[in-house]
Amino acid sequence: MKKFMDETFLLNNQTAIDLFEAVKDDPIIDYHNHLNPKEIYEDKCFDNMTEVWLGGDHYKWRAMRANGVSEVLITGDGAPFDKFVAWADTVQNLIGNPLYHWTHMELQRYFGIDTPLTPASAKAIWDQCNQKLKTKEFSVRNLLRKQNVSALCTTDDPADSLEWHKKIREDGFEIKVLPSFRPEKAIGIDKLDYLDYLDRLSNVSGVEIKDVDSLLEALKKRLEFFIENGCRVSDHSLEATFYVKTNKVEVEELFKERLEGKTLSEEEEGKFKGFVLTKLGQMYAKKNIVMQLHIGAIRNNSMRFFNYIGPDTGFDALNDFNYAPQLASLLSDMDLTDQLPKTILYCLNPKDTEMLAAMAGTFCSNEHGIKGKVQLGAAWWFCDHKNGIERQIEAMSDSGLISTSIGMLTDSRSFLSFPRHELYRRILCNKIGSWVENGEYPADMDYLRGMVADICGGNAVKYFNL
Repeated sequence: MKKFMDETFLLNNQTAIDLFEAVKDDPIIDYHNHLNPKEIYEDKCFDNMTEVWLGGDHYKWRAMRANGVSEVLITGDGAPFDKFVAWADTVQNLIGNPLYHWTHMELQRYFGIDTPLTPASAKAIWDQCNQKLKTKEFSVRNLLRKQNVSALCTTDDPADSLEWHKKIREDGFEIKVLPSFRPEKAIGIDKLDYLDYLDRLSNVSGVEIKDVDSLLEALKKRLEFFIENGCRVSDHSLEATFYVKTNKVEVEELFKERLEGKTLSEEEEGKFKGFVLTKLGQMYAKKNIVMQLHIGAIRNNSMRFFNYIGPDTGFDALNDFNYAPQLASLLSDMDLTDQLPKTILYCLNPKDTEMLAAMAGTFCSNEHGIKGKVQLGAAWWFCDHKNGIERQIEAMSDSGLISTSIGMLTDSRSFLSFPRHELYRRILCNKIGSWVENGEYPADMDYLRGMVADICGGNAVKYFNL
């Protein structure tokens, strides 16, 4: 029997152990997360473990609800320690869940605590962690330093001022904190507050948005502003019909109708979204900006709780729709004029993993030597567990080159989430090690160490021009 989460955790052969040893301390490139740049600039210190661990973490909230915990002790006004004990009780019941591994890796890596978290151990762990959190050594910036983060990309709306990104850069912080361009609200013609958002975008861009051309001009100006402030990547959440073949005249008419307050059909919305996505992708290609497509969430499914506590609180799920033809047409439209940017395809529903891996391979051709120009993204959200990570690695390997992968991300709002990169590295090394020890690939350790190092950071540095 192996010891609980020891140094060989998830490493089941000697080749895996040797490969992980070579990359375990390599810098982390976290190119997609939801961290707060204001907290990074202010170098925030957290009051207690509930604030740093449970505040805003909808992964944990879902697990606590499944464990029968009252909402008072999740998002309500329960006492911080009571919430922590409720989480400790949930953790003990999380066998097989990635939250169990993340929780204990965070306790080990940041706080040096090897004791499993249970209701019985909660008080001692609470006291030990809180004592450390009160020191400057555990400020936000030092938490990032502890995990050797070298660059991270937050998620930002085109209308954002990027005030805190600017201040971080001016402050000389050695870790790159870069904005990501997420024009979801500008494309979301189906949203009730869409016209209000266009007013905001008009004001910040200095462009009066009265037709599709002026909308694209406003987005172009904001993209240029983001690039001036370090942006290397965009992000799009695609959740329903996102591409229907159309033409400029038709899209102009649809946009005019929406500006007049009319409601469009889902097919009409898909025409607008696909047209604008294509134009944005062409902008990204020209500016050498990576395009991320996160596909397949169905959000805010509990209207009771949406009305009670709002979005992004743990009530989203996997969507189930056939979007392969839409995606193929979207990518082909950009590729037709050789204006397809570097693109990362993420699926939320695991049934789409192999489809996206094959789709990516269709559009990799380029004359610039870009490896993995279009690729299957890391296991995301409901898939970022051991099985999901292994499946993503296998899908890339089965239909393409895992050696071109840009590795893992956190997609997190927590400053304690970076051991997820270590979890990925362990699973990656174990998978490659098993292939070698099964005689499926030669034990060329010099090459393998270099390849794993590329997947765990080197490829991302090149891909995102860092």
